[in-house]
Amino acid sequence: VGVVACFKLGSILVFPNRIVGGSDAEEGAWPWQVDIQQGANGHVCGGSLIAADWVLSAAHCFPTPSDVSEYRLYVGRYQLNGFNQFETVRRVSRVLVASGYESPERGSDLALVQLDGPVEWSEYVRPVCLPDTGVRFPGGRPCYVTGWGHIRQGVSLPGVGTLQEVMVPIIDQTSCRTMFSVDADGTDVVDILSDMICAGYQEGGKDSCQGDSGGPLVCPMGNDTWIQAGVVSFGLGCAEPNRPGVYAKVSAMFFMSFFIKRKSLTSNHVLKESRNVNVVKAR
Repeated sequence: VGVVACFKLGSILVFPNRIVGGSDAEEGAWPWQVDIQQGANGHVCGGSLIAADWVLSAAHCFPTPSDVSEYRLYVGRYQLNGFNQFETVRRVSRVLVASGYESPERGSDLALVQLDGPVEWSEYVRPVCLPDTGVRFPGGRPCYVTGWGHIRQGVSLPGVGTLQEVMVPIIDQTSCRTMFSVDADGTDVVDILSDMICAGYQEGGKDSCQGDSGGPLVCPMGNDTWIQAGVVSFGLGCAEPNRPGVYAKVSAMFFMSFFIKRKSLTSNHVLKESRNVNVVKAR
């Protein structure tokens, strides 16, 4: 599998020992996790470190990417409402979204966020690996999603707000489309596009939720390497039967391929400023 250069986690993460199902993560277990806060709104989204001064997130987390003055991004954070001795905070220099983005359910829900300065690597702050364009994640592959979002529909993470993790298997495109067609009516129709990837359970019960948007869906690929397959994008409810989470597919985007291969973000034909749209299904 082709990946951009990144750290291996060694003994920090060993796949067979992961806890399955809505658990508190261990501190430092997901060192690429980013907490995105916006002024008085506080926590609004998650993200993932992909370089010392770049974060990958969802486009819908930045409805006005030309105005980023209120955003603060925290790396090395473990507890949303507690003391975090290993955290670092950065402001946003600029936000770039994929060309063609309008709303999450129409695809291209990816954003690259440039920090106002690089962060220093440590045991608690490291970048995630990214897949080359076209890398496939077959149905059934166990992956993990992490975040500080709601623990169920409408219920915020309580207490100190410890980072949560849950194992969700990849669902192939055909099966995902079939699931979303079950009991669908005119207001409950989702078209799973080629630049989306689904993960979760047909019976429901485990999923990402509101507040997890922009966070990483990562999969173990052997040799202690974890690759980010998706970015939390949208869903219908949280953990409902036949309604798995829908993620922006990282490997499907020329937008990301351009970053990986060129390490340059100046090409106007793959980037644009998005409109401020009303996102009704975003997480």
